[in-house]
Amino acid sequence: MNKKTVRAGIVGAGFSASFHFEAIHKVHSTNVEIKGVHALEGAAAYAQKRDIAVYDSLERLLDDVDVIHCCATASAHEPIAIAALQRNKYVIVEKPLTGFFGDGSEDFNGEVFPKETAREKALASIERMLQAEKKSKGRILYAENWIYAPSIQKEREIIEKTGAQVLWIHAEEAHSGSHARTYAYWKYSGGGVMIGKGCHPLTAALYLKRVEGKARTGRPIRPQTVTARIHALTRMPGFRDEGHIRSNYFDIDDFSVMHVVFDDGTLATIFASDIILGGIHNWLEVAANNHRTLCNINPSTAMQTYNPVEANFQDIYVVEKIGTKQGWTCPSPDEDWFTGYPQEIEAFYRTVAYGEPVESDSGIAADCISTIYSAYVSAERNGAEVPIKTF
Repeated sequence: MNKKTVRAGIVGAGFSASFHFEAIHKVHSTNVEIKGVHALEGAAAYAQKRDIAVYDSLERLLDDVDVIHCCATASAHEPIAIAALQRNKYVIVEKPLTGFFGDGSEDFNGEVFPKETAREKALASIERMLQAEKKSKGRILYAENWIYAPSIQKEREIIEKTGAQVLWIHAEEAHSGSHARTYAYWKYSGGGVMIGKGCHPLTAALYLKRVEGKARTGRPIRPQTVTARIHALTRMPGFRDEGHIRSNYFDIDDFSVMHVVFDDGTLATIFASDIILGGIHNWLEVAANNHRTLCNINPSTAMQTYNPVEANFQDIYVVEKIGTKQGWTCPSPDEDWFTGYPQEIEAFYRTVAYGEPVESDSGIAADCISTIYSAYVSAERNGAEVPIKTF
């Protein structure tokens, strides 16, 4: 096969922009020409390290590319994506897709802001993005790596080939707190841990239920209602801070649970938190009528190492957010592969170059955001059941 060449640009110069760059270099189905980066801050250092150009405007970058990687702060996702779609470009959008990022006031406090209004604003943002996509020759490619994680894709195969009825999905993403400074504020992040971490296992659950429905009846199974609770444990007056868990949040939740009921009556329970020590805790369990699967995305026990002296591993990367390298750890032989980063980028470039169908699209991203903001409404109502609008 003669490989097509795809011209790519990166918007943003932070954490996600770094692993997107690494994943691009693992794409094998197309040739990728990285034209450069545009970012409000950090672009020069990012570009110099990777020997790429700096673009002083998004418009100039869009002139030169076929696809952009939207790795900016979540509050900027909508305008960046719409600008790309209006130019008939593809846009790979990091998660969460969009949301509600305050009323514009400097002292905005998301904890006390009415969640019904927040949901209305988030749904309006989704609608604008979907409308721009509908009018465009480009597409939104939703960068939810959980969908492409090898264990989730293997479960997809099991569901499809056995005709399984998935009765309950139980999943979690947790660790000891985000490293991003802006994450502490709703006006930058669109919420707390329920959106910042909960979007990952939730989207994987929504995806597997879509897979099940299409395999058995040709119709995706969609989320119908949600019940939720959120808490700010590290902001409690009685929280004893020992320095291991991030605790400088301004107005966001650090623990959440969502109980989702699908339109076939089955369930998903999604936990997310910033209070877990010992590294990232990413897993999903499927309880079906003909099998049970436990997907351990992180940690994985593919490798286990005992290290008696912390200093021995000073220059050795073990796994993200592990806290200490002393004692027993589970070093990830290829952390990006286990978490689905190169697989998602490979799939997106096959869509851009050859028009192949994409597993993680704007529809599932929209349902994820709609579910989460309905969950915030539920939490505000002390766990009342709230209907979910699907797209």
